[in-house]
Amino acid sequence: MLVNSLKTVGLLGLLTGLFIMIGGAIGGQIGMIIALVLAVVMNMGAWWFSDKLALKMSGAQEVTPDQAPELHAMVEELSRRAGIPKPRVYIIETDAPNAFATGRDPAHGAVAVTTGIARLLTREELAGVIAHELAHIKHRDTLISSIAATIAGAIGMLADMVMWSMIFAGFGGNDEEEGGGVAGLVGGILTAMLAPIMALIIQMAISRSREYMADAGGAQILGNPLPLASALEKLEWAAGRMPMDEARPATAHMYIVNPVLGGLASLFRTHPETHKRISRLRAMANRSGNTAMAA
Repeated sequence: MLVNSLKTVGLLGLLTGLFIMIGGAIGGQIGMIIALVLAVVMNMGAWWFSDKLALKMSGAQEVTPDQAPELHAMVEELSRRAGIPKPRVYIIETDAPNAFATGRDPAHGAVAVTTGIARLLTREELAGVIAHELAHIKHRDTLISSIAATIAGAIGMLADMVMWSMIFAGFGGNDEEEGGGVAGLVGGILTAMLAPIMALIIQMAISRSREYMADAGGAQILGNPLPLASALEKLEWAAGRMPMDEARPATAHMYIVNPVLGGLASLFRTHPETHKRISRLRAMANRSGNTAMAA
């Protein structure tokens, strides 16, 4: 877990550095300073508003203990085991089985599950999923992922600005500067094209690292890795057959399994391959001698 935490810190540093570098390409030293200030402002915005935006974009509706007593009781018990305040509970009306957690810190956490997930999973499997989401809240993963997504999106916008400014600057060049101008133009356009790809790769690496941590944390909270492993098998199977219309690529990294599978999404995974997650969970069960529930 420590290795994954250090990896996340390093990747976030790379992402911020890339953002500042693009700012420098636009406006030199002043551009770098402006980009740094923007990075701080955007991180604060992501910290404060990420939960509200995620819940609104997914169409999640908060439910009371009277409306969903079993779900609330499960969340309350697992929160107690995790040592965090009980998060708010939301339901998304869709047959696609999935779940996610959000919130800037454990005191402002929220867990959202779809109506389809309760129909697909057993009670123990659903508890494994909820424990995974509570581990995200405990580790502040939702905040980290939101910051990464915000900076990566901003890098894409800045890269577009760099590319178009280079193109228009190239059109206004003169013959004496043609050699250096063309080289600079090509270099600038390549930078503008590669920077968003690099940012996306870093963002995905952060997301995958945090998913492994949440799997391990969820197994610890529940006291058994096998129900989560079984749930992941079912959820991965369902994701390819029941696409989640409510999900957006910008929030896909938040769900326990990627709800936007197929096409290019398969090439740019926000989650580790599910069979690798399952293998790790089963290995945890074997190490702990938890073979009684191997079925």
